[in-house]
Amino acid sequence: MKFPRCSGILLHFTSLPGRLGIGDLGPSACEFADFLFAAGQKLWQVLPLNPTGYGDSPYQCFSAFAGNPMLLSIERLRERGLLQTADLAQAPLFPEDSVDYGPVIEFKMALLRGAAQVFFADGSRSDRAAFDRFCKSASPWLDDYALFMACKDAHHGTMWTSWDAPIRQRDPHAIGEWSRKLAPELNAYKYWQFEFFQQWETLKAYCQQRAIRFMGDVPIYVAHDSADVWAHPELFRLDDQGRPTVVSGVPPDYFSATGQLWGNPIYRWDLLATTGYKWWIERFRASLALFDMVRLDHFRGFESYWEVPSGESTAIHGRWIKGPGEDFLSALQNAFGGLPIVAENLGVITPPVEKLRQQFGLPGMSLLQFAFGNDPQGPSFRPHNYSRDLVAYTGGHDNDTTVGWWSSSGAADSTRSPDDVRKERAFARRYLNFHNPDDSEINWVMIHAVLASVADVAIVPLQDVLGLGSTARMNLPGTVSGNWKWRYRPGALKPELSARLRELVTLYDR
Repeated sequence: MKFPRCSGILLHFTSLPGRLGIGDLGPSACEFADFLFAAGQKLWQVLPLNPTGYGDSPYQCFSAFAGNPMLLSIERLRERGLLQTADLAQAPLFPEDSVDYGPVIEFKMALLRGAAQVFFADGSRSDRAAFDRFCKSASPWLDDYALFMACKDAHHGTMWTSWDAPIRQRDPHAIGEWSRKLAPELNAYKYWQFEFFQQWETLKAYCQQRAIRFMGDVPIYVAHDSADVWAHPELFRLDDQGRPTVVSGVPPDYFSATGQLWGNPIYRWDLLATTGYKWWIERFRASLALFDMVRLDHFRGFESYWEVPSGESTAIHGRWIKGPGEDFLSALQNAFGGLPIVAENLGVITPPVEKLRQQFGLPGMSLLQFAFGNDPQGPSFRPHNYSRDLVAYTGGHDNDTTVGWWSSSGAADSTRSPDDVRKERAFARRYLNFHNPDDSEINWVMIHAVLASVADVAIVPLQDVLGLGSTARMNLPGTVSGNWKWRYRPGALKPELSARLRELVTLYDR
């Protein structure tokens, strides 16, 4: 599917400012949309919006269908009378420029429980009717998700594989018994989903009025500790205790000499094929109801994926397994027609992967930070080699910021040696015609390069617009803590930034 020439900003909702410790779908999101509009941007790219689990990662979620309650706007709930101003006044003094997840979750969940109690006690007849309609329409995933989360709370947060056998194995009698015992908790989890999708539709309409579209993100894998795996164990390669027999990852690459061991369970693609990929089609249907287009994470895994035996400590001892490929994408195409999908084709990309992407007309991705080193694919990341069917980035959520990348001297985030860095930087200077003696504004030189390119779509992380260093990095692959925390400070979106971006999009017809 061809996308019109445009540009946008990559910013996850958790990174929005506000005094309640984490970004959300409320007023600060609307303020960011106003900034995008003033800057002439047409796309807002976000990370997965699902409820985060292990490591607070949006790529390790408790559900592939549910929304993250932590993104609910407390201010919007107060405006509707579900919370009081005094409730907000009790907020701890959270950091302005990062998310301290533990205290934030504890504080916010207490408020959300209070809002649920008010809704069920005093909600209007029309609101309750809307809630009932939502529960009915979302029941294919909502019932399992709510019961999974309520049972998880009842088991003090332990993984579902450690639960008693009847509920772990979804014995019908146990399902009924736990559903009755935890009925109030189930209703609360369903209510938070009702509010999430209401708040999302309000924000989406606000953005549509400003001609701003959303690009979402569909991870290839789901978390083992999720409602998806608990409710559909037959779709994954598990043993009789529900534990993965093989797990996901990627072999050694730019980021890591030992590869990346993600640990997600691997799909039983053979069984999914016999259903016409029904679960995946429903997952895409849910994603495309939220977003105008989606980034399909780790696209190469649909052609061939790296499978690691369970119990390995690194991803080195894995093997490539043929993926569902053309059969899977044809099923999606038959279900949805034109596929508004951006294929994340980074990493070890082979001719069969590119052939599959091109066969279905899916734009690929290019990261300018990868253009100047000794990666064999480096030339394809240089703007003079871009094709039009491409989404070009200065960097992505797994990269250092542009300023941090330029300033680094070693290999904290990659396999680059100090000598590699020197050579990379020297070549980048020549290529970008960058001669500032104090190295200032490398971020704007990189932004200029991707916006001036022929790529139909150009995306810039907000950290690069703000010119921030490594402390603003979103994620360091291969690490399990300290990620996904960055937030921009109130007042950071200066008018001169939006004016500068607008000038570039005008100059380059975006």
